[in-house]
Amino acid sequence: MLGLVGWENASAARIVDCTIATKGTKECNPYTQRMIRIKEIKYDINRNKLIISKTLPSPEQRPHARVITIDEMAEKYVKIEDSLRFKGTKKVRLSDLFQPEEEYKAEQNISQESKQETTASTEKQEEDGLKYGKYTVMKGDTLGGIAKKFELTHKELSELNGLSDKDAIRIGQQLKLPLSQSMIDIIISGEYQIQAGDTLISIANKFNLSPKELSRFNNIKTTATLKTGKILQLPLPYIIAQLEAKQKKEAALKAEEKREKTLREFGKNKLRVTATAYTSHASQTDKTPFIAAWGNRISPDMKIIAVSKDLLSRYGLRYGSKVKVGGLPGFYTVADKMNKRFRKRIDIYMGLDKRRALQWGRRSIVLHW
Repeated sequence: MLGLVGWENASAARIVDCTIATKGTKECNPYTQRMIRIKEIKYDINRNKLIISKTLPSPEQRPHARVITIDEMAEKYVKIEDSLRFKGTKKVRLSDLFQPEEEYKAEQNISQESKQETTASTEKQEEDGLKYGKYTVMKGDTLGGIAKKFELTHKELSELNGLSDKDAIRIGQQLKLPLSQSMIDIIISGEYQIQAGDTLISIANKFNLSPKELSRFNNIKTTATLKTGKILQLPLPYIIAQLEAKQKKEAALKAEEKREKTLREFGKNKLRVTATAYTSHASQTDKTPFIAAWGNRISPDMKIIAVSKDLLSRYGLRYGSKVKVGGLPGFYTVADKMNKRFRKRIDIYMGLDKRRALQWGRRSIVLHW
């Protein structure tokens, strides 16, 4: 394979064309033998067109090309460095996994010294004017959660407090943070008291928020004048997450209360039964899949159930009774009967949807009517 071609004058008598040069060729002629010396070509001026071609140098003036190999090119022009991705890694031998007790203790001492150096470095930073505050660990806190709350990484918070991955935090423990104590207190409470000279933009920038979301969260206009001493609620990410979780929980409780209220208003009777599902296919009914046991015609979009005979004779259900099936929305109508061998059993009609019927399978549910 030929590499980079450099131009040099050569006086060799017979040099091969570069178009046919092969491996091992030291020099080649960049001008093929078919190229001849030509002169400027002029056309009739009446054609309003003139084409001028460049004159090639005479054979004795033509430069030759010296072929440079890939190795020469790499050595001269390419600088190869170690990959940053694997820099600093080393092979682990099995013998390294089983250290003598003396070496293990030595490493532990080095680790303790490293922690002491980190602590000393932190104290020096405090002396240099950097502000640090304390955060008291509360119930439910984790190191990752605390770091996220104050926009730090787990590693940064751990190193700042001289903690390792195996160290656990406890309630009441104080952790050092690279923030002033007043800023820590504000982030914990999620409230900011407006100071003289504050603007919506300056407050938003201070807490990495947008003025629009800050104004929306406090139900004020972005152009509103801020009064000194007034309290603003801060829509910090962790506060928003807490509010969303609370709203979701409240919505679930309201839905449950509404369901229970509907059941209370609907009827006082309830019974735990076994519920299966069927469709209008001959394999699951008979030769007349759209004709129910009472002779009424049914369609795939109807919400009906078939019930065992004991529910009709003993528990007070009738043809046309409205029921609430546990686990399914809406109300169903009793419109079909099951074989007399079944007890405390219902069959839920699912039209022509075999897949849905198979997914339902066989369940124990509470029937309300």
